[in-house]
Amino acid sequence: MSEPRPPFPPFDRDSALAKVQAAEDAWNSRDPHRVSLAYTEDSVWRNRDEFLTGRAEIVGFLTRKWERELDYVLRKSLWGFTDDRIAVRFQYEWHDAAGQWFRSYGNELWEFDERGLMRRREASINDVPMAEGDRRFHGPRPESERGAGHDIPLR
Repeated sequence: MSEPRPPFPPFDRDSALAKVQAAEDAWNSRDPHRVSLAYTEDSVWRNRDEFLTGRAEIVGFLTRKWERELDYVLRKSLWGFTDDRIAVRFQYEWHDAAGQWFRSYGNELWEFDERGLMRRREASINDVPMAEGDRRFHGPRPESERGAGHDIPLR
């Protein structure tokens, strides 16, 4: 059995913001095993054009992702929430092995079980090439930029 992951549904604004920040922090660790523990054992995902089921597939996917998307840095922003669902928009920056930088823009829909584990994740993502000098994110979000009022720009 997986450890519960507070905050738990039903979400209010503060608990939804905390859940989004926890996800951002975990993904910025770039540790596939750590990230996978936030999902149910049978979690289902759509990520771009890939469909995954279960933690083993999530770990494999994230391992491949971070082998390809180097120096990955992510920002997530709460878009909306209901009792057991959260919608986020996000941006992350990374470069490929040839040194080309990208900013990836996307939206995610999340659904949680009663233990605060995500049982469903749907992500739509687009990659935009950019110059290294156009980077905005250079590491995990500092404490001074967390919480309400710290949204990410549209572009």
